[in-house]
Amino acid sequence: MTQAEQNICQRCGACCAAFRVSFHYSELDTEPGGRVPARLADEETSTIMRMRGTDYVRPRCIALVGKVGESVSCGIYSDRPSPCREFGARASIGVYEEACNRARAQNGLPPLQLD
Repeated sequence: MTQAEQNICQRCGACCAAFRVSFHYSELDTEPGGRVPARLADEETSTIMRMRGTDYVRPRCIALVGKVGESVSCGIYSDRPSPCREFGARASIGVYEEACNRARAQNGLPPLQLD
């Protein structure tokens, strides 16, 4: 991700305050090779976990630090689950997903240009 694109995400954080984040339990740090801190996840099914805070009517991931739209970071960035790693992966080349703009709208932020 370029510095300019990274800055957009670091000011935004809307995706972390808009969507449920579900992932396979094998990503938990209690499993071999897993990295997501188990204390930050809740069981959704016997094999699917969910980041705490993302199943509320007004979601906000427990790992989100800062104020959406101003300055944010992920408290577990290097250990975040796969949905977080995959979401917005093309932002570094200036390609934004419609889901990004939906998240931004839910949080009162203007849309980014879609390619």
